[in-house]
Amino acid sequence: MSKGLPPLRALQAFDAFGRTSTVHGAARSLGVTPGAISQQLRLLEEHVGFPLLIREGRRIGLTPAARIYHEMIAQGFDRLTRASDFILAQRMSEDLVISGLPTLLQKWLHPIIHRFQAAAQDPSIRIVATHRETDPQLMDHGFRLTYGNAAARYPHSRLLFRDTCFPACSPEFLQAHPEAATDSGLMNVPLIEVDWGMGETASPTWTEWFARRGQRLSGQPKMATIYSLSSFGLEAAIAGQGVVLAQAAFAEADVESGRLIRLSDDAMPLNESYFICWGAASLARDVAREFLNWTIAQSRPRREGTVKPK
Repeated sequence: MSKGLPPLRALQAFDAFGRTSTVHGAARSLGVTPGAISQQLRLLEEHVGFPLLIREGRRIGLTPAARIYHEMIAQGFDRLTRASDFILAQRMSEDLVISGLPTLLQKWLHPIIHRFQAAAQDPSIRIVATHRETDPQLMDHGFRLTYGNAAARYPHSRLLFRDTCFPACSPEFLQAHPEAATDSGLMNVPLIEVDWGMGETASPTWTEWFARRGQRLSGQPKMATIYSLSSFGLEAAIAGQGVVLAQAAFAEADVESGRLIRLSDDAMPLNESYFICWGAASLARDVAREFLNWTIAQSRPRREGTVKPK
């Protein structure tokens, strides 16, 4: 076995492969070719002196030892990333940094943030859309908008709202599949699933919806596509690819404009709520306190259930 640390590029390729589970996924995440990933994985195996990959037909996975090795390496890369975030936060300390889950920022905050900027005399705001939770030690200059138990990791948090969801599809899809407007018919049309990858109880599922409606499934629902972002699921439904469990806070504008049609007056609550979180020194500036109060005020109608379906 070689002495010293393995080459950094080999470790990066191995970390990306462990996170994405495929050579092509690792290549996309690092912006290189699949061949480059395979080469770096071979170099790492040569360095450590034993196999890290197991091949089962056309699939490639990690050996049990490699999984433990990857967990250790992933922790190291995570710390490096957080260190970079810390340096960026120091360099951008004049900005109000708002980190949040991508669809929550895109579909809920982005359409209204201009109102705060106008009222606060156009402060400099940096918006960071990511599923990765911020290190609480780096929260001195901003906020994190997140979901569920993730809020518990931060020094301070306030409830924004608990969202609801309902089946929705495009007008064209409903015209081609009128049975989608009924509970029994909905079980037989292409369904779009959203899986955030945050645990089994995080994102709403079609199985939960059908159980709520008293529908017994003889097997798994007919899934057209599974997306990791709610926004992708909404766009797929708008494009006529199937029916999605649309979150009210995210689909409101699309339903109002007619791009999506709500298929049921029933609404299923999500299992957990959305929160705004901040660090010990986040509220040192007036603009930060103003943003916190404004955000909570914007969420109040939805939190109190006074936002009506469009």
